[in-house]
Amino acid sequence: MISTTIRIEPKAHKMLRRIAKQSGKSMQSSLTKAIELYYRRDFLQKTNAAFDALRKDPKGWQEELKEREGWDATLLDDIKDS
Repeated sequence: MISTTIRIEPKAHKMLRRIAKQSGKSMQSSLTKAIELYYRRDFLQKTNAAFDALRKDPKGWQEELKEREGWDATLLDDIKDS
């Protein structure tokens, strides 16, 4: 495993140590999980903001709904009757 050293504030180090202790995981594992969760939350917030902006654009939103209708038609592709 490649290792990189970074500097964090003492307060962050203390919280990371507490998280690791409570979870029973290493500090490295806890930090990796925290970064992944932050990344996912940020991604979803940006996605939600983009959809909110799209909903405020009547023409764009109608285009989105029309595209969804096309995808709905594909949901039953290759499904055999029982």
